[in-house]
Amino acid sequence: MISYNPKEWFTFIIHIHKADTLRQLLPLIVAISLYTIAVVVVDVHILHLDKESSAAKIAVMHTLLGFVISLLLVFRTNTAYERWWEGRKLWGTLVNCSRNLAIKLKAATPQSEHDWFRKHIEAFPYAMKNHLRNVASLNESELMELYEVHKMKEVKHVPMQMSRVMYERIFQLNKEGKLNAEQTLIINSELQQWMEVCGACERIRNTPIPFSYSVFLKKFIFFYVMTLPIAYAPILGYYAIPIVAFILYVLASLELIAEEIENPFGTDANDLPLDDIAKNIRSNVDALFKN
Repeated sequence: MISYNPKEWFTFIIHIHKADTLRQLLPLIVAISLYTIAVVVVDVHILHLDKESSAAKIAVMHTLLGFVISLLLVFRTNTAYERWWEGRKLWGTLVNCSRNLAIKLKAATPQSEHDWFRKHIEAFPYAMKNHLRNVASLNESELMELYEVHKMKEVKHVPMQMSRVMYERIFQLNKEGKLNAEQTLIINSELQQWMEVCGACERIRNTPIPFSYSVFLKKFIFFYVMTLPIAYAPILGYYAIPIVAFILYVLASLELIAEEIENPFGTDANDLPLDDIAKNIRSNVDALFKN
């Protein structure tokens, strides 16, 4: 995720970062500009069309369609941002329940168990991050010191298995009389949220925007922009070239931004900072058990 100061307007204008849509759309903008030049040359110098020609009257259609496409793009971007924000809230819940779980386990369990629970709580957000990114196994460089990685290498759903191991340990302590029923019930309320957060994140990841809607919007933008030069070349002449290029940039950028943030658990520049959140949980839990 990109960190920035929202008050630095001038910096935003002149800076082009790797996720900037202008960089991604530049080949397409150049292509549509060349296409517009060809249309303008044909209309103005060969066909000699004027502002009252039938081609120019297509501009009325674009005025009406512009309102429709704006509504579609607003819905598209709002839906994508809602998914991004829901993902952030879910990982905020994971932070809170991990801290609360660590607090309760330290207070309720014998000191001899603290190091075991600390390692498992710290390892879970890393495991869930890798699971959401479709990493086949735990990342040993992150978790070798936190968890017994060799036991989880062949497991398909690592967060579920880690949750199961935690439950087994807690129930074993209850059987041994080291945790009473009330303490077990209190700890369960926090531990249960692990899989609830994981399941909600999987729902976001595995349920993209409906295919037919996404395809229709891309086709709509394409045909809308491709017919713009035909409509505005007789009216604007060569001024139509930068105007059409700018309209393409605006419309296509909104679609690209929505595509990038609708799955917020990846490694794109605008995705959620899962690595930083996992490190934050690790730092908090480690400090708690050491004090």
